[in-house]
Amino acid sequence: CLPPWLSAYPEYRNGSLQERITSTKEGSITSIQAVYVPADDLTDPAPATTFAHLDATTVLSRGLAAKGIYPAVDPLDSTSTMLQPRIVGEEHYETAQRVKQTLQRYKELQDIIAILGLDELSEEDRLTVARARKIERFLSQPFFVAEVFTGSPGKYV
Repeated sequence: CLPPWLSAYPEYRNGSLQERITSTKEGSITSIQAVYVPADDLTDPAPATTFAHLDATTVLSRGLAAKGIYPAVDPLDSTSTMLQPRIVGEEHYETAQRVKQTLQRYKELQDIIAILGLDELSEEDRLTVARARKIERFLSQPFFVAEVFTGSPGKYV
């Protein structure tokens, strides 16, 4: 570990930089950051403080990558301040909320599925699982760069 005075940008100055990332009438400072999240804990104080200053976060999921879903973007943990009815429209907003509810319920059912199997779920929960799996596939895209990982040829969409 380098002492702070040898680091390219000392960590102790990171907070003051984060506070300056904003938009005003005179201009804006835009930032695209890769944030290390210790033990994948989004509630850890260091990344949580950084996330508070951002308009959007795209969270990559090891679990989705392990399932071969690329890009492995977790739609439940990813956020955007732009996802509001007055910005994207009521229908888009409501659809996004229903998608998140379906994926959240699927996530809650994972342990039951692993222990008892799909057959032990109610008809409604089996339908939720089927919908959630379709949503996961829909949110993945056959990128040319992902072909190495997925075995599926890339496509222009």
